[in-house]
Amino acid sequence: MNMERRNMTTALVMINTERDRINSVGEKLAEIDGITEVFSVTGPYDLIALIRVANNEKLAVLITEKISKVEGIAKTETMIAFRTLSRYDIANMFELGT
Repeated sequence: MNMERRNMTTALVMINTERDRINSVGEKLAEIDGITEVFSVTGPYDLIALIRVANNEKLAVLITEKISKVEGIAKTETMIAFRTLSRYDIANMFELGT
């Protein structure tokens, strides 16, 4: 895993949307820099946004100034990852030719 990826802040934001707004909220979230993926899920939440940013300050700005302004979000819960454990290093997959 490259050093830059290892030092990133990763967070998961669980999101409840207003009724019938799951798709529109998901699309708006996916356009925000720092949100790498948005999942439509089953269970107590409607969406989960995966965030990867340089540091906690950028995470705070993303959540308080960008996600909070997306219309149709009713409630969020954010979890910051301490460590990422994966057998797949997606960043390095794209560096095979370098």
